[in-house]
Amino acid sequence: MSSPLSRLFDPKTIAVVGASQQRDKAGYQLLEGLQPFPGKLYPVNPRATEIQGLRAYPSLAAIPEPVDLVLLAVPQVAAPAVLREAADVRAGAAMIVSGGFGETGAEGQKLQDEIAAICKAGGVRLLGPNTSGFCVPPKRLYASFLPTLQEIAPGPIAIVAQSGGINISAAFEAHAQGRGLALAVGLGNAPDIGFADVLAHLAADPDVKAIALHLEGVPRGRALYDTLRATTERTPVAALAVGRADIGAFAQSHTGNLMGNFALTRAMLRQAGAVVVDTIGDLIDAAHALSRARLPAKQRPGVGILTGQAGSGLLILDTLKTAGVAVPEIAPATVKKIEALLPPMTYMKNPVDTGRPEKTFGAAMQALAADPAIDAVLVNALYEPASMTPVEDVAGALPAGKAILFSSGGTAGSVGPVFEGLEALGVATFTTPDRAARAMTALDADARARARRGDHSAVQRGNTLPAGALDEDAAKSLVETFGIRTPRRIVCADRPAVRAAFAKLGAPAVVKVLDAAITHKTEVGGVHVNLRDNAALNAALDAIDRIPGRHRYLVEEQAKPGVELIVGGLNDPSYGPSVLVGLGGIAAEALGDVAMRLAPLSAAEAEDMLDELRGKKLLDGFRGAPAANRAALVQAIVAVGRLMAAHPEIRELDLNPVRAYPDGVLALDAVVVVGG
Repeated sequence: MSSPLSRLFDPKTIAVVGASQQRDKAGYQLLEGLQPFPGKLYPVNPRATEIQGLRAYPSLAAIPEPVDLVLLAVPQVAAPAVLREAADVRAGAAMIVSGGFGETGAEGQKLQDEIAAICKAGGVRLLGPNTSGFCVPPKRLYASFLPTLQEIAPGPIAIVAQSGGINISAAFEAHAQGRGLALAVGLGNAPDIGFADVLAHLAADPDVKAIALHLEGVPRGRALYDTLRATTERTPVAALAVGRADIGAFAQSHTGNLMGNFALTRAMLRQAGAVVVDTIGDLIDAAHALSRARLPAKQRPGVGILTGQAGSGLLILDTLKTAGVAVPEIAPATVKKIEALLPPMTYMKNPVDTGRPEKTFGAAMQALAADPAIDAVLVNALYEPASMTPVEDVAGALPAGKAILFSSGGTAGSVGPVFEGLEALGVATFTTPDRAARAMTALDADARARARRGDHSAVQRGNTLPAGALDEDAAKSLVETFGIRTPRRIVCADRPAVRAAFAKLGAPAVVKVLDAAITHKTEVGGVHVNLRDNAALNAALDAIDRIPGRHRYLVEEQAKPGVELIVGGLNDPSYGPSVLVGLGGIAAEALGDVAMRLAPLSAAEAEDMLDELRGKKLLDGFRGAPAANRAALVQAIVAVGRLMAAHPEIRELDLNPVRAYPDGVLALDAVVVVGG
């Protein structure tokens, strides 16, 4: 396989600049870790002629053949000179393990910018700085200051971590669980090689069956999203995102306050098709399960549970149902088959509880796996050699297009050979039922993500809007052009015009202050509702006139009660145009019950946003209230996405509240802030 990163991850020659004979130096450890490498190794140190049994060279230029990869184990101030020499000898890639660059402040950032510019001008791809390095076990390449990485075996999982420490931790967790790796890389500060580069490299490798991704801050989020979306079409991805940061002073509207970077990162990952997890252990387990089996794209895959112990079965069932995984009842014909195999006191509808495993355990597994409602089976049983033959049982229960995960407990000597046999069949194995259950939720999430993946039709750019905040009338006129309904309204310059508008629209009516500089009108006494006569109208106008500044008035028909939501948009510095939806208007800000996606988005993705809301039952006619028109809500969410994509100059858009009715939706207020 050849890619732009081939000279980094598949080099034929490697030079270690700063190689050392002192065991406590990074230059010693890097060279020691590379000893299994089958290609050529060149230590570079002007004060040595031999290091670790290898001839040492005084410089890169003195090496007698082209160098693919240069590893730097030198102080950060020496890095620019080494990289200039690497460019002069036409090296393909370089890696800097040392810190002291952009993570340390302004001076470090200046140095990092310098080395990035040197590499770009010289055609040298740069990994790091501030990274623990990488390993490619299938090629016996361990480019890290931790030589113990040599113990990690080849396998189908690739780890791509922002943090070098997390990269190493995840790699050793995979090793502890017996999972082999195709690649494990820590990106570090990543002024050059980032997530998008490595994902594109991995997506083209047929030997990589699943990717485990770790994210912190994401400076080029839209590029990552585009690459990740393309990657998950072919290769499943599990992702762990950390870094709960907010956007501080960037936010003016409710939307801005609700849409933090961390939440948007997790939403982006799901929208791109990745399976989002919360721990390193779950990251490796999810990647392992996905490397062994990938369910067909389906919105509600059915999972069957076969357990030899009721307590473990309950734990599995609880985990799956809490995650929203479908555990359907099996067909009467399947139940009849299983009844003939098991004692009458066991539960047989799904989960299927066999009691203690018997010799009929395998036949029950096969019957459950063959049920038409079942797409995957999670098998759990303590291993009892006298009554179980798991490898043979599973081999006979693997219908095409279905998956089996196997969980069992026992000593390494007894269970180990069983697991090896199952893994050879392509069945992911786990030592505890809860880990197996969480891995099954990963298979489910991956199948659902591919089922809801929609085509994003191209959005034509609109005319650039003038910088600053739009007043409410202008903001509503803008959203109306994208098909979002608003109440009938009349803009008025003085009181006589207000009275005429009041007479025309009829009571009850709403009068608001109209001023682009006032974002939150209610807080300054600028919104007055349920006006039914001239006395109430005059009182409202008196209150508005007490607000400092010169204002106009907005008179609107009063909307009938309905379910209230907030629908908003934000142009994130990293991810670009984004969309948010939450229940309860202002309550969404207090409760944080919101869902997010990048714009533009498909109708399927908008549906998924509504399903994510904890208060989604309110949309279905809670306690006798009329149900909201979900189709109209979906259309409004998609419309906001199209608007944000068409006008990337919009900094924030806030429709709050949006009222949902059985016959459609109505945006009662609109805030649009352009630029800044």
